[in-house]
Amino acid sequence: MTIPRRLWRAAGTLAAATVVGLSGAVLTAGPAAAHTPTWDVTCDEVSLHLTQYNADVTNEVTVTVDGNPLLPTEKFGRNFEKKLALPEHDQPLTVYLVVKAGDGDQYSKEETKQAPVCEGAPPSKPTPTPSETKPSQTPTTASPSPSDKPSQTVSAAAPAAATPSPSSPDLAETGSSSATPIIGGAAVAVLLAGGGIMWSVRKRRTAQH
Repeated sequence: MTIPRRLWRAAGTLAAATVVGLSGAVLTAGPAAAHTPTWDVTCDEVSLHLTQYNADVTNEVTVTVDGNPLLPTEKFGRNFEKKLALPEHDQPLTVYLVVKAGDGDQYSKEETKQAPVCEGAPPSKPTPTPSETKPSQTPTTASPSPSDKPSQTVSAAAPAAATPSPSSPDLAETGSSSATPIIGGAAVAVLLAGGGIMWSVRKRRTAQH
């Protein structure tokens, strides 16, 4: 039995359409299936390598360390590359990664890793107890400063007035003397005595004449 040419043509067209459809489906699904959320954690750094994501949607990434945000939620497209410095620590840190793919939860990722302590890291200081932080209640006596001491300046006493001694000579300015009354009295007595003598002589002369 001979198959008409038109049937061969129809079969060829259908086969070609099927191949094209399958190829398109593979190409469309390729980028979506290629999500690669790679990340590394060392003692002092977190490295993010998020590649082959769907650039036609909004993707998000978040990183926290012991519950504290190290990378707040950040949006990205096809790829995301970033390095984050970890805080200094003397105990291992828990690093938590969350990647939300905009084209489906099946491509999202949540993972936890430990950041070890770097070699040579200084030991943590012990937390002081309340008794160590309580200030001392012992009162202190402040010593007076040199400016608080009373002044030691002694005023010079005025010299006492000099008292003249009894043997000192009479003051030349006044001309007075302690012997003046005596001399005056003697002079009066001499005058009186002389007057008496002269009166007696005259009386005798009168009597003789």
